[in-house]
Amino acid sequence: MTDPKGPVLIELDDETPHSPSEAPPVPDIGQPAAPSGQAMASAVALAARKPSALARWFWRLLLALIGTVVSIAAWNFATGLITANPLLGWAVTALIAAFVLVLLLIAIKELAAFSRLSRIDTLHHAAASARANEDLGAARRVTTDLKKLFQRREETRWGMERLVDREAEVFDAAGLLDLAERELLSPLDEAAATEVEAAARQVATVTALVPLALADVVAALTANLRMIRRIAEIYGGRSGTLGSWRLTKAVMSHLVATGAVAVGDDMLEPILGGGLLGKLSRRFGEGLVNGALTARVGVAAMEVCRPLPFHAAEKPAVRSMVRRALSGLFSSDKD
Repeated sequence: MTDPKGPVLIELDDETPHSPSEAPPVPDIGQPAAPSGQAMASAVALAARKPSALARWFWRLLLALIGTVVSIAAWNFATGLITANPLLGWAVTALIAAFVLVLLLIAIKELAAFSRLSRIDTLHHAAASARANEDLGAARRVTTDLKKLFQRREETRWGMERLVDREAEVFDAAGLLDLAERELLSPLDEAAATEVEAAARQVATVTALVPLALADVVAALTANLRMIRRIAEIYGGRSGTLGSWRLTKAVMSHLVATGAVAVGDDMLEPILGGGLLGKLSRRFGEGLVNGALTARVGVAAMEVCRPLPFHAAEKPAVRSMVRRALSGLFSSDKD
């Protein structure tokens, strides 16, 4: 005879039963990846990348070799032409001399640009040191250098007059530097912020509307180069071609060092509304993220190019700049 069938008891190892609410969400395969600002990330990486020592020596030796070969060829050509046809030979020699003179003038201009950038950097560090050490004498020297730097600028004329009238009444380093910052740099900060907003708007528009490969990277890099150069000019550090590239590398390195090379929904939420970034088209979302990253580059450029560190005046908020720069591209109503 077989045993009668009865209830079977199965003991579970886990005493806590699972519920459907604990199951992981089903991935949405059709949902595109969130925009990551690839164009600006590539532009920052290109500008901030430091060449190796081997690469630097390669380009130095290559330029020296090309310069030597071209110089010898030009000399032989000019002397041979003088022997064959003196009038034509001396005319070509004059053209070569004029070209060399232009090269020398360009070199002098680049050296002057490096000197101006070095002067701004020296002022920046001297002001930070005077404030940290509470050195009134150093603060007065920094203020004097600032007045010399901006004495011919029309936008700082009123601030210069107020600074001259009030600086004798201040007897502490921090107060004197704060006074100089408010009176001289406030209008320049506004002009620099306007440049940043224009560049962010341009990068966002080009990225969103131009579907060509690498066009967004080129547009982002050129717009940021021009923006950084303009910011340097606003703060008195006009730069040449080589100076602009060196300044751009310094700004991008500062941006990478501070870790401000990523933008998410939190940056664009004041404009777009919560969660709306993921609902946008891929190109439009990339444009907005690239524009926001350009604003961050602009704020970093203001920090690097400013003669005085931000203290009395607040550093521009990237969110506010993004809102002003990009709010005209779409409706500000939240979804």
